[in-house]
Amino acid sequence: MMGIKLQEAGVELLTSSGEAIVAAHIMGGVGKDGVKHISTNSSNGQDEQYHHDEHKINEKVPTHSKILTSLVAGALAGSVAKTVIAPLDRTKINFQVANKPFSFGKALSFLYKSAKNEGILSLWRGNSATMARIVPYAAIQYAAHEQFKIMLNPSKTKKHLPPARRFLAGSLAGVTSVACTYPLDLVRARMAVTARDRYHNIVEVFLKIYREEGPRTMYRGFTPTMLGSIPYSGTSFFTYESLKKFHAETFKGRDPNPVERLIFGACAGLLGQSASYPLDIVRRRMQTAGVMGHAQDYTSIIGTARQIVAEEGVIQGLYKGLSMNWIKGPIAVGVSFMTFDLTQRWLRRLEVFHDGVR
Repeated sequence: MMGIKLQEAGVELLTSSGEAIVAAHIMGGVGKDGVKHISTNSSNGQDEQYHHDEHKINEKVPTHSKILTSLVAGALAGSVAKTVIAPLDRTKINFQVANKPFSFGKALSFLYKSAKNEGILSLWRGNSATMARIVPYAAIQYAAHEQFKIMLNPSKTKKHLPPARRFLAGSLAGVTSVACTYPLDLVRARMAVTARDRYHNIVEVFLKIYREEGPRTMYRGFTPTMLGSIPYSGTSFFTYESLKKFHAETFKGRDPNPVERLIFGACAGLLGQSASYPLDIVRRRMQTAGVMGHAQDYTSIIGTARQIVAEEGVIQGLYKGLSMNWIKGPIAVGVSFMTFDLTQRWLRRLEVFHDGVR
């Protein structure tokens, strides 16, 4: 009797063990020793690397707070970056809109003469218009980019977009910000290339353009600006996000430090500026045509480009001042990306932005 019971218990034990082994096979795989080995690899055979601290911070913040913190951080990033490179920006615009060759010597001469004749603060002339434009522009661009990344993410479990969607998210962010702030960009260009007694403040620029040239002039150069924002913003955000992804994979999820973020941004700025520069020349000529004596000449993208090439050549015309941009572009974009990331992380650590998240 006891032997029969022992035999039944043995069969029961074997049956239970068999079920456990089958279940282990289904859920994660079993080794030769019959022990379950759970796989932690993703479907593509390897785990996705991402910046862990950054992800943990973002998980605590609800969507509305993400938008708000991105707007604030973007506004600060844009204003800091543009203030840093304002003298170089004014120099670049001066050569872009004039029919004269560019060189570093002439650029330095322009900076020196401006400071000597009009005072050191003249190098920041038009910066108030720049701030009026860049604060909403950068705020919208960074906030829109984050939302487009979420919308374009095909897999909510993935932290990084595929390359094509990474570029698309940046392009859409650039187009969105340009569409919302374009007249302010035109005003900034006008103030940068005219004498001080021509325009005294932003409001006066708007009023004089409206009275003397008509309201349609507010959007002169809008099309090349929109077209230029696609390769510029797309390339800039794509490069920055790709370098951050490479950093996460290389350093196993360690967050990049401020210097690394600055370098990533500088690389993004260099490539972004180079990709869109000819369209930048065209839009500047069209924006300032009314005050530079070319109101009847620069009326379309193709017509403006053809006239520039005919009068100045391809290199000296469509790429005039690019070497200056290779200096100011990496500085501006590097400072902007670094300031945005650090400010956004600081804001999102504050408990006031954690409401509604469990």
